Amino acid sequence: MSNPSAAHGTFVIERDYPAPPAQVFAAWADLDAKSQWFGPDGGGGAHTLDFREGGREHFEAAVGGDVYHYDALYEDIVGDERIVYTYNMHRGEQRLSVSVSTVELAPAGTGTYLRYTEQGVFLDGSDTLDAREHGTRELLDKLAGALTQGAVAR
Repeated sequence: MSNPSAAHGTFVIERDYPAPPAQVFAAWADLDAKSQWFGPDGGGGAHTLDFREGGREHFEAAVGGDVYHYDALYEDIVGDERIVYTYNMHRGEQRLSVSVSTVELAPAGTGTYLRYTEQGVFLDGSDTLDAREHGTRELLDKLAGALTQGAVAR
């Protein structure tokens, strides 16, 4: 690689969901529930989830002829309140980014307030902060739909 680069950035997304924190938390912690909203429309390939501190998640999907890989390590979990994980994204063999993400959940009336913060380094111009934020907003919108459709029983 002739011109390696590293662009750093942070974004925050806030959402209100019409489901209690335990249900929203379970939508992140349960593989069947997470598979309903995580990843591109049409689903993906392999998806494994070991949701515990020190546990790992792997997801892959083919998009536009490329295979993308997501690999996460769960660093901190507080039931129904907080999830902190690091993850990296690859397109084929090329590493696109490395990030740390925090999901914070709090009761909001009968629902849940979610605050998602991601701090990332985007490598060699292959991905950008704006593109990642856009994709994450789409995922969190899909989470809302999955919760409305009962992704995790109340």
